[in-house]
Amino acid sequence: MNIYVEDNVFIADILIVDDKLENIRFLSDFLSKQNYQVRKAINGQAALRAVKTLPPDLILLDINMPGMGGYEVCEYLKKDPNSSSIPIIFLSAGSEVTDKLRAFEVGGSDYITKPFQLEEVLVRVQTQLTVQHLQKQLKSRNEQLQNTLLELQKTQSELILKEKLVNAGRITAGISHEINNPLSFILGNLKPVSEYSQKLISLIQLYQVAFPDATPEISNFIEEMELDFLVPDFIRIIHSIRTGAERIRSVVLALHIFSRLDESGIKPINVHENIESVLMLLHHQLVLKAGSLNISIFKEYEDMPIFMGHGNLLNQGLLNILQNAIDALNLKLNSVIDGSFKPTIWISIHTRVKNTISISIKDNGIGISQENQAHLFEPFFTTKIVGQGVGLGLFTSHQIITEFHKGTLVYHACPEGGSEFIMEIPKNRVAH
Repeated sequence: MNIYVEDNVFIADILIVDDKLENIRFLSDFLSKQNYQVRKAINGQAALRAVKTLPPDLILLDINMPGMGGYEVCEYLKKDPNSSSIPIIFLSAGSEVTDKLRAFEVGGSDYITKPFQLEEVLVRVQTQLTVQHLQKQLKSRNEQLQNTLLELQKTQSELILKEKLVNAGRITAGISHEINNPLSFILGNLKPVSEYSQKLISLIQLYQVAFPDATPEISNFIEEMELDFLVPDFIRIIHSIRTGAERIRSVVLALHIFSRLDESGIKPINVHENIESVLMLLHHQLVLKAGSLNISIFKEYEDMPIFMGHGNLLNQGLLNILQNAIDALNLKLNSVIDGSFKPTIWISIHTRVKNTISISIKDNGIGISQENQAHLFEPFFTTKIVGQGVGLGLFTSHQIITEFHKGTLVYHACPEGGSEFIMEIPKNRVAH
């Protein structure tokens, strides 16, 4: 442990371990005169207690001691994360190569043969302390660089998110404008078209009743056009056009809700409405295997009051998590040989505690390995192959929930397989 004095100069703390008191006194007097803080231990057990109480900066350790020898003490210290980085200089009367090799094998930093010269001890102590000091500086700078890198990645991801949201808003606004005008024209004219067609069909039927004996030319034309088939099919076509137009209007409305075109900042949010708009946008991805298999969606929605938040950001966070669930289901489907797998997503919304909304999105997909779980919300971390993901989806969702809405986003591995993401959002605590 470094003891700091004036001008920020530190005095190194050295522990001397030797069963011979004369050796301890000799080294202690010398090193104390060199302005080192010196502590003493006369056996291995005393040394371990001293290190545990207050880790020194350096240990001078005798090898041949009764009971616990120097090698054993060193091995014990190196196995403990709290003492593994302390440099140890062995002191021994043994000069054999095997003795020195054994010292370095158990983790020693240096080896001094007795009888030793004090000047040699001083140089070796200074060298090890300098190396340790430089290592600490390097570790500190590495940590600073790592923190700086994380901040840069975070800033970059935030810029990407903002750009994506701005572009999504512009694209959605353009789509809504370009589609709404012709869509309104189609929907506005469908009613009179339906009425006109019904009147024309009724007129034809009246003619058939009034003039059952049509001319050969009319009879042949009726037969060629298959009037009995054409009339009901024409009615079905009009109905299909109306259904398709209504579907387009639903998608445009979902886009509108998703990007919140007429809102900015903090606004009232209906979380049920938001999830439904996201599911509408992902509708085509809920069909797997070229249309032969659908992802089942089970919803458990508790009555939920309107709460304040960033609507468009929340939608983006929900979209990322649901997209992740769909990808996991696709991977699971590709790994299952038989047809027993039923891809499913469960969405539940509850008020677990007062003024807190809980949103759970669970799937029975391939799941996430334990080694990857710790990195899920790190920027640019992805388990997908190159070109299929940049590792910003879950990180973005985490930022949206934790920073913009002051909530929490956690992951749970399901015992039966699959994943569950739980969002806890305070109703009235969002970032301004």
